[in-house]
Amino acid sequence: MSPTTPNPPQGVACEFRIEGEGFQMATRVTVPAEPITVTDMLPLARAIADVVVSKTCQTIAAAGEPISCAKGCGACCTYLVAISEVEARRIRAVIDALPGSRRAEIRARFAAAHARLEKAGLLRRLRKADRWTEDEYETLVGAYHAVGIPCPFLEDGSCSIYEERPITCREYLVTSPPEHCADPTSTSVRRLKLPLKVFNAVARWQVKPLKHMNERWVPLIVAPEWAAKHPNDPPPVPGPELLNDLLKHLRDERPAADG
Repeated sequence: MSPTTPNPPQGVACEFRIEGEGFQMATRVTVPAEPITVTDMLPLARAIADVVVSKTCQTIAAAGEPISCAKGCGACCTYLVAISEVEARRIRAVIDALPGSRRAEIRARFAAAHARLEKAGLLRRLRKADRWTEDEYETLVGAYHAVGIPCPFLEDGSCSIYEERPITCREYLVTSPPEHCADPTSTSVRRLKLPLKVFNAVARWQVKPLKHMNERWVPLIVAPEWAAKHPNDPPPVPGPELLNDLLKHLRDERPAADG
């Protein structure tokens, strides 16, 4: 008598189309029919972001304004980086999965960064991002950059977790000369204008909006400790429902919707 095996998870084929200024994406994906979490669906959100960025880069390059970012620069890796809550949990999981010595090295970099931020009087404020107003955020962008803390994952000018990098990092590209990136508040920095804002959509995905804003996010520099205190994703929902919720937020994040 052959041993019984559990039935494999049932998948549902979903077709969808998203559009933005000068951009169209139509595709078919298979998602689990059973309840899953936003962490389970995060790779799809990243893939959508990569397609949007890639096609936009191709369009502007054809128009004579190519991306100026290059391996080894890393200027933007000293900025205050906002990531979604689901990505904060993923960052912690990535660190936890590293080999022992490597894990200790990365954790030590975060600890050193926290010590410098504490000395600068910024750490407590960074731990309360859910209370920030737009004006407070703009103030902290400059104050954080002035401390000069590189991302703990930055090595030799490149991202050491490139495949796992947050959507914010995937979407941040510029066409202006690299030297302007030394100042994140500079009006000379020309960011890539995207037809869809995947980060903003993910920051609203399956989370309750705050009283003063619709998005919930975490500064990357405090993401591991935030995730340790908030380890659980929102409750699982069926795959097609979770996908539809992401698509709704994506369609809301077209520039035309921003006025």
